[in-house]
Amino acid sequence: MDISDWRKKIDDLDRQLVKLLSQRAQAAHEIGKLKRDAGMPIYEPDREQTVFSNVRSVNQGPLPDRDLLRIYERVMDIMRQIQQEEIAPHRTRDGSSDTELDTDVND
Repeated sequence: MDISDWRKKIDDLDRQLVKLLSQRAQAAHEIGKLKRDAGMPIYEPDREQTVFSNVRSVNQGPLPDRDLLRIYERVMDIMRQIQQEEIAPHRTRDGSSDTELDTDVND
């Protein structure tokens, strides 16, 4: 394969990654709704460690685990942000909050 072929492959892989990340974001959004309804915190360190363990266990390289974990740390940050947006107080017409949740608290 020449460089053009490899770039086409990368473009195809990027499209697949976008599709999968969108599916993951949708799942995080739905979990955010469930957490909101159950009064659960957004940040769950045990679950995060489970995700990291899962991705490490299937990593066959050449991406080192440390780099894979850096990528997943960012993914998890963004997924928590999606959940925060789901749980965050909804504003009423007068601009006041209709919930008692404190958005400044970082669980």
